[in-house]
Amino acid sequence: MANTTKQALEASLKKMMLKKPLDKITIHDITDDCGISRMAFYYHFKDIYDLVEWACVEDAARALQGKKTCDTWQEGLAQIFEAVLENKPFVLNAYRCISRDQMERFLYKLTYGLIRGVVDEKSEGVAISEQDKIFIAEFYKYSFVGIMLDWIRQGMSADYHEIVTRMALTMQGNIDNSIRNFAAR
Repeated sequence: MANTTKQALEASLKKMMLKKPLDKITIHDITDDCGISRMAFYYHFKDIYDLVEWACVEDAARALQGKKTCDTWQEGLAQIFEAVLENKPFVLNAYRCISRDQMERFLYKLTYGLIRGVVDEKSEGVAISEQDKIFIAEFYKYSFVGIMLDWIRQGMSADYHEIVTRMALTMQGNIDNSIRNFAAR
């Protein structure tokens, strides 16, 4: 039931964001649209931005579904781009109305798990500390998020498949090298 309520709130928010900017939408607008009390909204979310973050993370989690391995990370990254593109009006509206820090935080949550899955798989059986694994995953996370933010800022007009291909070519073998370098020190 809780997830159904959250999904109803998300659907109302996305519908409203097609008509007006996020900063002009009120909790009252959302709850009226989906027939839920304000109290129910506050049971699930602290504010509209919390709902936006939840919606972004949920969309990405659905897009990733198990694509966090060495063999599938590129497909997972492409699916994140695809999920963002499918929600283009929502994402562009949110991008214009929320702080860059908040947008980065959403995207960091989406990409860290993807990259961390690859780092964990590649470092299996290698003497490397947890702190070093975190550092490697965060290093690549920042790169991914920076590229995605540029793509969003430019109106998502570039072919994301080409972007993902270029990212894969840039990273090819680099996580392995990073792990070996950290293990050797």
